[in-house]
Amino acid sequence: MKEKIIKKSEELFLTLGFKNVTMDDIATGLGISKKTIYAHFSNKTELVSAVTFSVLEYIYKGIEQIKKNAINPIEELYDTKLFLINFLKKERVSAQYQLKKYYPKIFDQLQVKKFQKMHSSVENSLKKGVELQLFRPEIDTAFISRVYFVGMTGIRDTSVFSESMFDKNYLMESYLEYHLRAIVTENGLKLLNNYVKKNKS
Repeated sequence: MKEKIIKKSEELFLTLGFKNVTMDDIATGLGISKKTIYAHFSNKTELVSAVTFSVLEYIYKGIEQIKKNAINPIEELYDTKLFLINFLKKERVSAQYQLKKYYPKIFDQLQVKKFQKMHSSVENSLKKGVELQLFRPEIDTAFISRVYFVGMTGIRDTSVFSESMFDKNYLMESYLEYHLRAIVTENGLKLLNNYVKKNKS
């Protein structure tokens, strides 16, 4: 039952927003009593936290699977972008903005956990790209992996990139190309141009 509550809450939070969804809404959506929810979660904040980190775990596992299957780090990044865009299609409101505004402690915990989970994965991909001669040998992988993380987090900030001005897919596509053009070799650039062309067609 606990997993069902998390799953239904995730669906409602992503479509209606963390603030707008009540425990009554979740109970009604599941056809259960509020008492059943409180048997697993003492309050809404605890439930928001459980949903937030459940989503992070799902995304992390998805990215790790892409990493295993990708032929090269450029393909890996483009497949990851596609995976994230498909996931974010479920989002009807800016979940990240609402989390930051109404549950700042959970948001801060999420940022720390996200960095812990994603940073080493990105840095390893950069190193692999250097080995494959797709990325320039002199790049500082520790620095660039952090810049990439900050950028990917930053483009989700609707106070800077308003949803009325920028489409999510456009932001991710543009940032990814921007990131890669700064680090690719000549061989990497040929490969990148193929992906850019493919994505635009």
